[in-house]
Amino acid sequence: MKLFLDTANTAQVAEIAAWGVLDGVTTNPSLVAKEGGDFKKTVLTMCKLVPNVSAQVTATTFEEMKKQAVEMSGWHKRVVVKVPMTVEGLKTLHYCRGKGIRTNTTLVFSVNQAILAAKAGANIISPFIGRLDDIGQDGMELIAEIMQAWSHYDFQTEVLVASTRHPRHIADAAMLGAHICTVPYDVFKKLPLHSLTDIGLQKFLKDWESVKKK
Repeated sequence: MKLFLDTANTAQVAEIAAWGVLDGVTTNPSLVAKEGGDFKKTVLTMCKLVPNVSAQVTATTFEEMKKQAVEMSGWHKRVVVKVPMTVEGLKTLHYCRGKGIRTNTTLVFSVNQAILAAKAGANIISPFIGRLDDIGQDGMELIAEIMQAWSHYDFQTEVLVASTRHPRHIADAAMLGAHICTVPYDVFKKLPLHSLTDIGLQKFLKDWESVKKK
């Protein structure tokens, strides 16, 4: 499974990329606004660090999304254009597929939406599991349903598990066969950690100190 970092903070991307496990980055207007940096400059900096950077359009009509998709895809070959799951978005996905522009469909909340995006030509779809959890639904159940549907057909669209909230989301997504997980920085920092690892390392070091004294 590929691991993406969900952020618009370039320092965070550089830090996690140094681990040797990072496959890409997802951004959105909210994350960019939070960091306060220049959008294009931020994306280009990230493109130097990871193979895939999903950058989201801000328009809502097909004509405007199409223009933004063409512009943003021209920034760097590693840019993947994020398009919202709307009827206008589906038109944009179809257009981008014909132009060879890679796309990531964002704000997917149902199997039907996932299927439509895949048929329209999306390279990636992003179901938001955490937001489903927030309204009392089981977000991982949606991933299970999508992966089951995918097993019956020859969709080339990768399933990216978005809006992850804790490390268990990443483990569950992997066991369900999802292709990608995008992970917030604070959750990503928790992935290597386990209390028994810390205890074991402390014991090894303590035992080694006793060996050196001999």
